[in-house]
Amino acid sequence: MRSPVRSIATSWALWVPAIAIVLLVATWGRELGGVIVVIVGLLLAGTVLAAVQHAEVVAHRVGSLLGSLVLAVAVTVIEVALIVSLMVSGGPEKASLARDTVFAALMITCNGIVGVSLLVAALRRRVVVFNPEGTGAALATIAALATLSLVLPTFTTSTPGPTFSGAQLVFAAIASLGLYALFVFVQTVRHREDFLPASADGAQNAPTRDSDSDRPSSRAAWISLGMLAVALIAVVGLSKAVSPALESAVREAGLPLTFVGVVIALLVLLPESIAAVRAAVRDQIQTSFNLAYGSAMASIGLTIPVIAVASIWLAFPLELGLSSVEMVLLALTVVVGVLTVTPGRATLLQGGVHVAVFTGFIVLAVSP
Repeated sequence: MRSPVRSIATSWALWVPAIAIVLLVATWGRELGGVIVVIVGLLLAGTVLAAVQHAEVVAHRVGSLLGSLVLAVAVTVIEVALIVSLMVSGGPEKASLARDTVFAALMITCNGIVGVSLLVAALRRRVVVFNPEGTGAALATIAALATLSLVLPTFTTSTPGPTFSGAQLVFAAIASLGLYALFVFVQTVRHREDFLPASADGAQNAPTRDSDSDRPSSRAAWISLGMLAVALIAVVGLSKAVSPALESAVREAGLPLTFVGVVIALLVLLPESIAAVRAAVRDQIQTSFNLAYGSAMASIGLTIPVIAVASIWLAFPLELGLSSVEMVLLALTVVVGVLTVTPGRATLLQGGVHVAVFTGFIVLAVSP
């Protein structure tokens, strides 16, 4: 039986992104009809799944830590491109799109992905074990990033509304990028062992190496890296093409316009979600946590600086401050996350709590 990473070169994950690029070229700049929108949407979902396959091949080659980083950065590229393109063309009514998308990404990763991963893993092993040092450090960094970038704008007085002044925005961008870079250095170099799986007694396991028969070759990894880039380009382009239909559907459904940010976050985080749940099925809950919290961190640490520069350069309005309800959800997420990761062990209960918080976020996003 062929290994999934060895059969990638002949799988659907190669031709789906190629077809998506062709469709993107054919539909670029055109108004899409109902049937075409459905076709584009289906191909978009397939391209996202293909991106997952290629990212897993790369991760298999370079190791779980760097692989998680590759996927997190790739997902952030999609997120930033979608936000900037929609905000530039949307005017003042899209001023909060970046905030809505980033906050939705935090709720999806820190509650949705973490909760489902814990449920899946705990159903198999009753009690799941992970490394509290690395996971706790990731959660602390996320809390600091979210407070500096999303909470403080609501309380500043230099500008009206939930916005930063120019100097404050520059500080938030530099602080976000700096904290993210520092975390990546700690995770991959200085304290790499803190982010490796833990054994049942809480001890750190040495990193495992794949056998030569399972590990993809350098050529296969480079092919997958190139196809990952192609898939990401296709996802960004096709998402931009269907965004008008998406906004119309949100309005016609009677949903608040802020729900567009939730849909964008759900779309761009689909690769991370699938990869994290797959890791949980394989009893690799630490990998699931690395993916979830790494994506949350990248969503703030990389998205906010790019959006800040774009807003200053292109002069579009940018609202970053959270509402009171959103701040309550953020605080609850941090508290629940701390209580989950501190023991280094979790059961079905912790997974259910995270899923409940995520469900509450979705309900409030639909009916504020």
